Amino acid sequence: MAASVLQRCLALAVKVNCKSPGFTARRWLLSAAYTDNKLWEGREKDPQNLAVLASIMDRTYDRKLAVSSLTVSRFVDNISSREEIDQAEYYLYKFRHSPNCWYLRDWTVHSWIRQCLKYGAKDKALHTLTNKVQYGIFPDDFTFNLLIDSYIKDEDFKNACAVVEEVMLQEAFDLPSTQILSLYALGNYLATKPQLTVSETERALGASLLLVGLKQDNTVGFTAQLIGNALLGKVEMLKGIHTVFRGMPLIWTHGYLDRALAVMERAAAVPADVKICKDTLDFVNDLLQDLSSASDSDSSGGEESDGEDRKDGDAVDEDDQAEQAKLPHYASRFKELSSQLEAVGKVDAASFQALVSALAQQSLAAAEKPDLEQYESRMQAWEAENRQLIQREKEMREKAEQERQVRLAAKAAQQM
Repeated sequence: MAASVLQRCLALAVKVNCKSPGFTARRWLLSAAYTDNKLWEGREKDPQNLAVLASIMDRTYDRKLAVSSLTVSRFVDNISSREEIDQAEYYLYKFRHSPNCWYLRDWTVHSWIRQCLKYGAKDKALHTLTNKVQYGIFPDDFTFNLLIDSYIKDEDFKNACAVVEEVMLQEAFDLPSTQILSLYALGNYLATKPQLTVSETERALGASLLLVGLKQDNTVGFTAQLIGNALLGKVEMLKGIHTVFRGMPLIWTHGYLDRALAVMERAAAVPADVKICKDTLDFVNDLLQDLSSASDSDSSGGEESDGEDRKDGDAVDEDDQAEQAKLPHYASRFKELSSQLEAVGKVDAASFQALVSALAQQSLAAAEKPDLEQYESRMQAWEAENRQLIQREKEMREKAEQERQVRLAAKAAQQM
């Protein structure tokens, strides 16, 4: 009897566990139809020998001439192994540093990411993406989604957030699907409580959370904006405003912590279905306490602390110092707003991670349909442009051959 009861309890526990976000997360991501290669692989083929293409490109570069974007596209499209990914990376780099660098085709970038995913080279896809200036890899939204999704499914949230950072830098949070995937990656990465560096990781995460949060007018969006502004405010307090916006699509006026408090004020004023996550309020509270402790330590350190600032090379000016002086006010105001949110029932007990998981489960499937329709239309445009390039190449070769024949005929006439 006892064994029977135990078996029923274990069976119930398994059922409950199967309904947990962590267990079913894979079902909430991009569907098989979205990630399927069938449509892409079914396009018109242009079979090529990679050894011949490599030889042509090497000879062309040796002669200080420009390789065509069509040649690079053919090389990437005809990759058939992991080893050939490395070769293609080299020629993408060479093309980017050639006179034709601005003409790398959008479909070539898409094909490159797909080939990297197909042959187990996500590290190469991410490397060329984060070093986009050197390789010219600027994906569209759909391609970004494929790469983010592949990292999420591997539960590699750190690298998923690295891709989200690139989306943020390109200001490409236009598609709802990209917003949802990005929030899912960011929420799950923060849930691992990673060790973050101030000047790079925290400002990248902060900017990503802030900009994607602005696209969502709900609890997830408001919470993301609060975390993002708070992280950027921390960087501003410790390193100065110039560190915050350098190389980022952010405004360069002081007061990111003030903007974080403004998010809390707006959340208290909007309809009741918009709240702030309890764990986020705890996170911001800890952040403010850490900043206060750092401020007290700097005050006791005196000139020695100033020397450390100079050694770090951070330009903290008078305006930055004036902002730092507002920290006690911000901490006091935060406590007041937290109490106000609690009083009006605007604090959500669910974690930010749980809310982004729920958003993915509820909204991602509906966001896929317009993406797929747009992708099909884009593929048709790519194929039409590709055919035009092939036709133009053919005409240029015919013209070059005719000119060569004329020169040969003229030379032969002179020798007679």
